[in-house]
Amino acid sequence: MAAHRSGPLKQQNKAHKGGRHRGRGSAQRDGKGRVELKILCKKVRKELSRVDQRHRANQLRKQKKEAVLAEKRQLGSKDGPPHQVLVVALHNRISLSEAFRLLQDRDMGTVHVNEWGSTYSFMLLCPRLKHRWFFTSARPGDLHSVLDMAKVADTILFLLDPQEGWDSTGDYCLSCLFAQGLPTYTLAVQGFSGIPLKKQIDARKKLSKAVEKRFPDDRLLLLDTQQEAATLLRQLANQKRRHLAFRDRRAYLFTHAADFVPSEENNLVGTLKISGYVRGQTLNVNSLLHIVGHGDFQMKQIDAPIDPFPLNPKVIKSQKDSGMAMEVCASDVASDMEEDLKVLMKADPDRQESLQTEVILDPMEGEQTWPTEEELSEAKDYLKEGSKVVKKVPKGTSSYQAEWILDEGGESGGERDENDDTEQDFMEEESQDEKSEEEEEEEEECETMTIGDSVHDDLYDEKMDEEAEEKMLEKYKQERMEEMFPDEMDTPRDVAAKIRFQKYRGLKSFRTSPWDPKENLPRDYARIFQFQNFTNTRKRIFKEIEEKEEEGAEVGWYVTLHVSEVPLSVVEYFRKGAPLIAFSLLPHEQKMSVLNMVVSRNPGNTEPVKAKEELIFHCGFRRFRASPLFSQHTAADKHKLQRFLTADAALVVTIYAPITFPPASVLLFKQKSNGMHSLVATGHLLSVDPDRMVIKRVVLSGHPFKIFTKMAVVRYMFFNREDVLWFKPVELRTKWGRRGHIREPLGTHGHMKCSFDGKLKSQDTVLMNLYKRVFPKWTYDPYVPEPVPWVKSEISSTVPELDIE
Repeated sequence: MAAHRSGPLKQQNKAHKGGRHRGRGSAQRDGKGRVELKILCKKVRKELSRVDQRHRANQLRKQKKEAVLAEKRQLGSKDGPPHQVLVVALHNRISLSEAFRLLQDRDMGTVHVNEWGSTYSFMLLCPRLKHRWFFTSARPGDLHSVLDMAKVADTILFLLDPQEGWDSTGDYCLSCLFAQGLPTYTLAVQGFSGIPLKKQIDARKKLSKAVEKRFPDDRLLLLDTQQEAATLLRQLANQKRRHLAFRDRRAYLFTHAADFVPSEENNLVGTLKISGYVRGQTLNVNSLLHIVGHGDFQMKQIDAPIDPFPLNPKVIKSQKDSGMAMEVCASDVASDMEEDLKVLMKADPDRQESLQTEVILDPMEGEQTWPTEEELSEAKDYLKEGSKVVKKVPKGTSSYQAEWILDEGGESGGERDENDDTEQDFMEEESQDEKSEEEEEEEEECETMTIGDSVHDDLYDEKMDEEAEEKMLEKYKQERMEEMFPDEMDTPRDVAAKIRFQKYRGLKSFRTSPWDPKENLPRDYARIFQFQNFTNTRKRIFKEIEEKEEEGAEVGWYVTLHVSEVPLSVVEYFRKGAPLIAFSLLPHEQKMSVLNMVVSRNPGNTEPVKAKEELIFHCGFRRFRASPLFSQHTAADKHKLQRFLTADAALVVTIYAPITFPPASVLLFKQKSNGMHSLVATGHLLSVDPDRMVIKRVVLSGHPFKIFTKMAVVRYMFFNREDVLWFKPVELRTKWGRRGHIREPLGTHGHMKCSFDGKLKSQDTVLMNLYKRVFPKWTYDPYVPEPVPWVKSEISSTVPELDIE
């Protein structure tokens, strides 16, 4: 009887892996007496037990909690800066004067009132709560002042209307503040007590539902009585702090007092002395100072005067009666204690940052120097070797005559004159049919309108600017044509296409074809600075801020900064009531480069915004004017130019501007013909990269004349034979997805025979893509004109007259 033998297809189960869960004994046997490392490197991790892991987590949690509590206790304390609160009214029925009257509770502490022009502010010192507040308000209707003061405010107090919450102006202000970045904020309702008791519950529910759109899960406080004002103050002092990244890594200062000392040579330029509390980081005198809206400056020295608003005033005892004591505010005895004025730091010329913003151009850089004798002899030998060319010439031709005979293909296609680039940036006017349709639509609209008295019509026409209306109509037409026929352009008939588009090139593939970013750079690129690795430089600077202890004025100190070479207009701007805000600059932030910003169009703005049109930028702590380029936001190495700011996708804005290290918020404003500034787009700073290539595309279109399956005769793309031969290597495409190339020209009027990869339809359109790299214009201007106020308010006339304590 034969025994059973398993076949080759028998199932083989995997062996059990028992080494994954080893005990302590087996681990010791396998180790064979090896000892663990006493010095751990980065690659070796020390395995902690569960008890040690829990202990380490508790330590980290405790450290973070203590850091948050220390930050909260420092703000508004005697050793820290005052708690700065910006009061913003979001409705025209809000009375700022009434709100300030309630917040100036003399039972809580001492009140110091300051009034500069139309700006109203006061300091509230409360020794009982061990806190001091500094309440400010912007000039009525000045949006830029609101944004600038929000950059340095610790808390924003929004005042809401009990019925509507905010009006259109308040909604516009909220949109700008949200785009810039909100610090800690609090919502207060004014005038709620004026609503009847039976309707207060319904009014509260309606208001909460309206506020949830902007501020979900936020508590609404009331501000109608002194008791409610005291509750609001406690809420401001104890609420959780929110940070703005662009200001936490820099020292900044809100000016409380300013003095101007003109120089001996010029009365319009001098030394500006600004006093205020240091916030953010330690302020070093050798760093540069940026005054928002006015530019970058150097500091001479930093003084430490007596704090004019101490939380606990000094007690001066009388010599006659030691039992009697008198509290004296430091601001009252400041003039008698000038000897206590200390000079903290003076600028060191060797360590001070330079104000150089551009690279100094050397016109002889890159020029050929006079060659040496060895170089001349080498060049002669090279020419002798290269001059031996074999040519086919007729019999009897001399060597002199042979020099004038050209080889096949030796004819040049003509020189290109780069200066004769008559660039046409946008499409021409629409056809007559579309104009007639628009006129018919306008006539239909006019028939349905209700027309008032002729007197009102005359007044309305007097205020209308016909030139601005014509320009806006032309922009709307160009934007609509760009949407219908993107990048398409008519070939000029008076200029040869090879001359008109001599700076353009064809690409096999826009995505994969190579393009050198250092090729044919403009002269403005010789003026800018570029990082070898921007990301690593940014990380290194931020790491030094966290680890390195900087010398200078500490956070919370009241200091006086001596800023040199400041124009007289800066102090006049402050005396008019505008806020004067200063930020210290990080290394390299005064230098010019190419900034790229990702922005999205504001839904409330519908007017067309053209590329290279002057806009007003709020980039982090800076405010300036520039003419940007728009391009697609993609991950490729080449980015297509957009002629208009589109509403359906995020775009990248490219400009020449001073270097700013992200993160930083970006707001774009456009100045209208009436002087008002409208919000166009919002976004953030992407990078500082001059190598980012913005490519402009031009599409030339032609129409099939005769079609023979895959062959077709195309006309109206060119109008002479030379242009067809010049653009013969460029690939063609059609709107219906066919690809092809030019075979040969036909005749002398620009007709050409083309072959495609499939059968061509008679209603199809033949296209040719040409590309050129474009660069932004150097239009950077740090000065921004004051806008026309959005609302007419009389806050300055309604401010109550209060005695200065």
